[in-house]
Amino acid sequence: MSNKVRMGMVGGGPGAFIGAVHRMAANLDGQVELVCGAFAGSAQRSQVTGRELMLADERIYPDFTTMMKCEAALPKDQRMEFVSIVTPNHMHLPVAREALTAGFHVLSDKPATLNVAEVMELQALVKTTGKLYGLTHVYTGYPMIKEARQRIASGQLGNIRKVVVEYLQGWLSADQDNKQASWRADPNQSGISGCMGDIGSHAANLAEYVSGKRITQVCADLNTFVAGRRLDDDGVVLLQMESGARGLLQASQIAAGEENNLTLRIYGEKGGLEWRQQEPNSLWLKWLDQPQQLLRTGGNHSSMAAANTRLPMGHPEGYLEAFANVYGNFSTAVRCHARGEPADGVSCDYPDISDAVRGMNLVEAFVHSSQQETRWHRL
Repeated sequence: MSNKVRMGMVGGGPGAFIGAVHRMAANLDGQVELVCGAFAGSAQRSQVTGRELMLADERIYPDFTTMMKCEAALPKDQRMEFVSIVTPNHMHLPVAREALTAGFHVLSDKPATLNVAEVMELQALVKTTGKLYGLTHVYTGYPMIKEARQRIASGQLGNIRKVVVEYLQGWLSADQDNKQASWRADPNQSGISGCMGDIGSHAANLAEYVSGKRITQVCADLNTFVAGRRLDDDGVVLLQMESGARGLLQASQIAAGEENNLTLRIYGEKGGLEWRQQEPNSLWLKWLDQPQQLLRTGGNHSSMAAANTRLPMGHPEGYLEAFANVYGNFSTAVRCHARGEPADGVSCDYPDISDAVRGMNLVEAFVHSSQQETRWHRL
């Protein structure tokens, strides 16, 4: 009998991008097994993906409602233990609701829901069912991000004064006629925001996760540059944060020529740090009274960074490994939950329902602030 954590998936069928990434990440460490799925909006397309993944026909479902019902009826040692949700945003809550109610844990792509009202319903349901909920803010899975978080938490930079986070892409610089672009620009599927909901939420999550400071007020300027597009494709947000820190968040999907340029810089009274997603194995520490210091993944660093590192120094670890850390930490929490054991803060470090609620509140604050003549919007 397999001891792997059993996973089901909703979404990720023909033409999808992120579903395959989730499956690779889940499989990387050999701790998670995909046992079932409802991969598309039609039974035929779901069958195509399920068979490509070599699942048994009876575990390839025509829709997620049938999947939850049939999986719950299986013996406990055969049914899935958690579901991975990789659909467009408008389906995140309906799938999570049915999964939690049927007794399954949930790991969802972000944002968690379409709006704050939905995420509050989700939070209540997570509390009522006692099931685990995780959100794939994948960038928190990088070892050097966890190193940065622990360096700041230990006080090495002193009191935090300035946080600058940028997430620049160029893939929506022109109108795109493809599945990935179309649903992200549709408010009925994407929600209240385009760029800020898609990548600005990652930037905000990263800023708070690493700095340890919550954003308390925002002043946002969101823009739509491509004619006919109904949601923002660019934006800049001034941040007020706890303990008097100030920040700047910039996100854009019309920064022509940019690939996936996520950059984080944080400055305290004693020093600063800098991390770039396109060079994720490096973390620069900057000091007032000594030379800059370069830390590399695989070095003798903090416990949390070490727990999320697989390879010796000089062997690059990237996006899939960071994604796999989210899956690995969540699946470890699932094992602990099944045994009735408390989850360890290092090996079970993953974004949870509190991050889901936080993310939706921030995205809505960005949008509402941008719509106001006086743009400071208190959270």
